[in-house]
This record gives sequence, C-alpha cells and structure tokens, in this order.
Amino acid sequence: MDVNTNSGSSVRAERKQQEKAKIIQREKQRQTVKTISKILQKAEGERTQEERALLQAHQDMVQELSRRQSRRFLLKRKQEEVFDDAENLKTKVKQLAEAVQQAKHVVIYTGAGISTAASIPDYRGPNGVWTQLQKGRSVSASDLSRAEPTLTHMCIWMLHKVKMVQHVVSQNCDGLHLRSGLPRHALSELHGNMFIEVCDSCSPAREFIRLFDVTERTALHRHGTGRLCPYCRAELRDTIVHFGERGTLEQPLNWKGAAEAAQQADVIVCLGSSLKVLKKYSCLWCMNRPANKRPRLYIVNLQWTPKDNLATLKIHGKCDAVMGLLMEELGLEIPVYNRPQDPIFSLAKPLSPQEQKSHTRKEIAPPSALEDASQDAQALGEAVAVQGGWFGRGYAKARKKK
Repeated sequence: MDVNTNSGSSVRAERKQQEKAKIIQREKQRQTVKTISKILQKAEGERTQEERALLQAHQDMVQELSRRQSRRFLLKRKQEEVFDDAENLKTKVKQLAEAVQQAKHVVIYTGAGISTAASIPDYRGPNGVWTQLQKGRSVSASDLSRAEPTLTHMCIWMLHKVKMVQHVVSQNCDGLHLRSGLPRHALSELHGNMFIEVCDSCSPAREFIRLFDVTERTALHRHGTGRLCPYCRAELRDTIVHFGERGTLEQPLNWKGAAEAAQQADVIVCLGSSLKVLKKYSCLWCMNRPANKRPRLYIVNLQWTPKDNLATLKIHGKCDAVMGLLMEELGLEIPVYNRPQDPIFSLAKPLSPQEQKSHTRKEIAPPSALEDASQDAQALGEAVAVQGGWFGRGYAKARKKK
C-alpha cells in the first residue's frame, strides 16, 4: 500500500516538475522574443556584438518576427487613405468620363463611402464603425432619419435618367438610392433597406415601405419587427442581411437584376466600397470569362481594395468630388435633392392606429417638421444614442466595451 502511495506521489511530483519546466521554457521564449523585437527596431550600426550574436543564434525567430512586421506594415498601408493631387484627379476623371460615354452597359457598385457626406459613418475607413470598435473607442450617435441623398446619389440618379448608367448594385441599407428617385427595377440593395419590412408568408411577398427605420427590434438571425401583415396577420420582418447571413428575399435585394446587369456590363464603376464583401459575390465579377472579355473595372476609393490589381483605373478621391468632376466632363447638371419630392413619401404605407406606438425611431419628416425637430434638438443640446437595429448594433457594442 505504501509502495503504491509513494509511487503515485512521485508521478504527481514528476508531472508538476514537467509543467513547471514548460512554464519556465515558455517564459524564456517570450523574453527572448521581446529582446529580439527590441534589437530589430535598432539600426544595424547601433547593435552591440552581443545583440548580433543573439540574432545569429535565433535566425528562425528573426525571420518570423520580420514576417510579422512586414504583415503589420502592409496592413497599415492598406488602411491608409490616399488622395490623388488635383491635376492627377482631373486626368483620371476624364478617362472615366470617356469610358462611360463609350460604354453600352454601365453598372455602378456602391458602398458606405458614398453616404459619409450624409453623416452616416462607413465601416472600414479611419473613422469607420468597425475601425473605431477595434480600437476600443465609442461610436458617436447618428440620427439616420435626417440623412439625405448626397451629391453622389443624385449624380447616379441623373446618369441613369440620361441612360448612361443601366443598373446600380448597393451594399448600403440606408435607403438613400431609393430616396434619390432611382427606380426599383434599376436598383439592387443586396444587404436590404432599413425602411422596408416585408411579409414573406404572403405569396408573393408583400412589401411595406415606412418613414422610419424598421430594424429597431431586429438583429442577426432575428428579423421580426413586431408588426403584423394586414392581409394574413403574420409577423412582418426586416430586409437586412447581416454578416454571416444569406439574403433570400427577392426584393429589395434584387439579386437577379444584379447578376443580369453584371453579365451585360462592359464597364463597372465601384464607388466608396472596400470591396471586401462584394469580392465574395462571384456572379458580380464575371471571373469565369477570359480577362480580356470581362467588364472594365473603375474603382473610386481612398483605401486599398482587393480588386485594385484587376482595375483598369483606380481613382483616389472622395466620391462627391469625383462625381462632381465627372458630371462636369459629361456636360451634365448635378440635380439637387428636393425633400418634398422624395419618393419615400408617396411609397410609404401608414401604420394602423394600433401600431402607432410600435416603434420609437424618428420618422422622415418634410422640411417644415424637420425645422421644428431641429429646434427641439438644439433645446435638448445632446444627441440620444441609437439603440438596436442594423446600425445600432455597432453603437451598443461600443458603449458596452467602453
């Protein structure tokens, strides 16, 4: 019995010694990595004989740290915003104008960068939602009901009106393309529209356009808005496609229209998109064709995109500035957004009396009501943080982290 007890104790003691040795070894490894990292930050002429010997003795570690440093540097470069100088910008826009004029079928892909001028932050820019969250910073609140179509939105509407652009594929959920006047058949909102809720129990699915953000109660894999279809009494759902989800609704996603437009396109213009999500949609890029038979690609973005090496031309400029110059080159007038004529007012369906209190989001209001709201906001002196919904998720994360 004593022999067995002693044997068990010695095994445990040996195991503890082995664990302790591993911990000591890992700590030594960490210290060595730390020391070598500091040495690599020095210029070669400043390194001592001992430091050179240490680097020589740990060549594998030096190579691995050098690779990591290169990756970090490359990532930092990709996140930097680059601006073309005024002369270069004009030259590039002139080339873009010639391409648009000569093309038979132009398709525009838009991202969050075209809405930053409407005070809606993008995602991956220096002040983007995901960038700020990664840095542990809070994201300031935005009243999305007060956002209006930007100069870029209105230029796209005009280009479609004069038949220079045939289709628009958007990743944005802000509904600003719809509000600019762009017809539904010429628009694919791949990630949904914050103003549209649908009944997918009806066949075909019924759409209900509202004057407020319908996503207050919705989130990833939870799309019920809490309101009911007046026809079948099933719960309505939002149209937002979150990260990790696959969009199945026919409208407003309009995948069929997007895929058909891409197949017919001879020129694709990407505006304000990092393309990190769009690049995954193979049907939008015609990659099954030989390179010389694919649509020519023109990218307008301040940061690197994964499609830069395939682009005929990359323009580093803000979307509004580029589109303003493009309209000038094409000899077209830039239309001004007219709030009273916003199509959403005629398309929106009012809530039933029982559902008037089913949301707390501000509604899009005509100019007179907007002025009153502005005075009320000034009196309060402070913005209220957005809660829930497709955009509020970022705010909630930021506040929780803070």
